[in-house]
Amino acid sequence: MPIKTSITTAPRVPDGAELLAVPFGAELDPRVELPVPAAALLDHYQAKGEAGEIVEVPVTRGDGVGRVLLYGVGDGSATALRKAGAAVVRRGRGREALSVVLPAGSAGERAAFVEGALLAAYTFRIGEAGSGPVAAIEFAGEDPRDAAGVEAAVDRGRVIAEAVALARDLANTPASVKTPEWLAERALEQLAEAGPGRMSARVWDEDALRTGRFGGILAVGQGSVSPPRLIQLSYEPEEAVARRTEGVPLKHVVLVGKGITYDTGGLSLKPTEGMKFMKTDMAGGAVVIAVLGALATLGAPVRVTGLIAAAENSFSGAAQRPGDVITQYGGRTVEVLNTDAEGRLVMADALAYADAELDPDVMVDVATLTGAISIALGKSLGAVFASDDELADELARAGETSGERLWRMPLIEDYTPALESSVADLANIEAGSAYGAGSITAALFLREFTGKRPWAHLDIAGVGRSTADEGILAKGATGFGVRLLLEWLTAGGAGRS
Repeated sequence: MPIKTSITTAPRVPDGAELLAVPFGAELDPRVELPVPAAALLDHYQAKGEAGEIVEVPVTRGDGVGRVLLYGVGDGSATALRKAGAAVVRRGRGREALSVVLPAGSAGERAAFVEGALLAAYTFRIGEAGSGPVAAIEFAGEDPRDAAGVEAAVDRGRVIAEAVALARDLANTPASVKTPEWLAERALEQLAEAGPGRMSARVWDEDALRTGRFGGILAVGQGSVSPPRLIQLSYEPEEAVARRTEGVPLKHVVLVGKGITYDTGGLSLKPTEGMKFMKTDMAGGAVVIAVLGALATLGAPVRVTGLIAAAENSFSGAAQRPGDVITQYGGRTVEVLNTDAEGRLVMADALAYADAELDPDVMVDVATLTGAISIALGKSLGAVFASDDELADELARAGETSGERLWRMPLIEDYTPALESSVADLANIEAGSAYGAGSITAALFLREFTGKRPWAHLDIAGVGRSTADEGILAKGATGFGVRLLLEWLTAGGAGRS
């Protein structure tokens, strides 16, 4: 369900706003009458101006009482303003309206404030809702002459927040609804909603997958009554045709997302506790769908193809067995030693297809791939493995700017023997316990299917889900990866030819 809070902009905050948020240090509108001067209030409450800090002040509103929220912005960075926006909106929960004076800053920093505000308003609920987020937010600048800047910041923040919300919605939807076919239908909806630029799509059903010899996707999906799909979304900006004519084509980026709509572990069955949140095991695929849907509106200067390898990993008499040998797209054979290491099998098909048929300049995959990465990095950092230093640096910078931080993990060549099989080209997990490092060996497995092209793997298993409603996060899927990939694809780093 999309973010339900409506947003508008205005040259200045309205007279008599019942709930008004103003940054610390801003010049208050003379119409806003505080009981004592703002500086004295902040001194009384020993407010430090930290990001997300709020001093709530009652004010007279006719015969009633309104509230002014004086909010801190910290160092004024995008990260601080994102946190401040979230805090302000959470304080307005259950209210009909909130008027917000945007803080000073660059367009990107102010857009981050709007992102934070809208993401804090996100909810996902099936059935009757309790107290919901603030129903409407009106943004204004401190200076009425800044109306155009306010509108631009709000527009960008809204597009990015709505893309994150889409990824959260897709991942939060129960697997009783979310089959691979359903996911493909939701992906196709992005074509109708895209802005300027060319969007196209292709979906492989089980027959087409069989004809195309996508052995990994088929093997993972064969135990389920809901057959698998491979989904392709393509975005090409309007300038791409002219650039090709001039012999200077735009850079082509392929994004690959893990789309396991539910993961029981297959015959290598997960325990109940490990299965409870597996409806979000397609969070990487959701990120790719959401990113492709937002690129045209944001005017990304790069060609992007998204591949979502979608399957339900279930168990039945038809499910693949530990010890089976499957043939991935392109002909490499894999011994399946553990059916719960299924994400790498579907993604290997998509990566091999991209290498063989799409001729990308760069490939980036995103997946809730390994529990091991949660142990290594916890719940606040995503992992990036990369075959190319420049690509790793670009993604890390985009992560810092977007607030979705990455930590580079090593591709340790000494661990490649962990992938050896006595009966096939590769094994999907290590046969013994000599190596460990499950997230690293999983990344090494994926690298085998990238054709030595510049490639990065984002393991978001630790950051893809939240257990609490706080800050910009809501309990459930986080949509981690949408903001950093949109930053990377629109800020110029990925667009260099």
